[in-house]
Amino acid sequence: MTAMFRNAPMPHENPDRFIAAMAGAATQVSVVTTDGPSGRFGVTVSAFSSVSAEPPLVLVCINRRSPSVTAIEANGVFCVNLLGDDQTEIANCFAGRPGDVTPYDFSCAEWERAATTAPLLSSALASFDCHIETSYDAGTHRIFIGRVARAISQDAAPLAFSKRTYQALRPL
Repeated sequence: MTAMFRNAPMPHENPDRFIAAMAGAATQVSVVTTDGPSGRFGVTVSAFSSVSAEPPLVLVCINRRSPSVTAIEANGVFCVNLLGDDQTEIANCFAGRPGDVTPYDFSCAEWERAATTAPLLSSALASFDCHIETSYDAGTHRIFIGRVARAISQDAAPLAFSKRTYQALRPL
């Protein structure tokens, strides 16, 4: 369905109430990485989704204030590394809350070089090595859609984020 009145003023919710309501969503915690001529960067995100299986496409949303956005655009590649429920320290490091290590420091974990050159977390629950297909600005964030060059996974419990804290998922 296409919006017919795209240019008409649209009412919107108060940002504080929106953020409070979104806190109830349970999302997968990931570290999105890039490497190339513009440098090596990583950032923790919770906005990740599959877009298509044919061709394989995924999307991530990253705040445009993050230096990772400029680096991903210039490098043309990124890797989405889904974290397991035993990897909160890695999530905190790339969220800028590292505890005993330097923020955004890749020495907090073991990394491999993916085919695209992006850092791939060796112990990730799953990794999606991507070339940028397209990107869009939406509000405060940049949406990157990546064409998946390689996807790998292992059997582990995912790290989730809900109610402003990390969560472990369990079968019902």
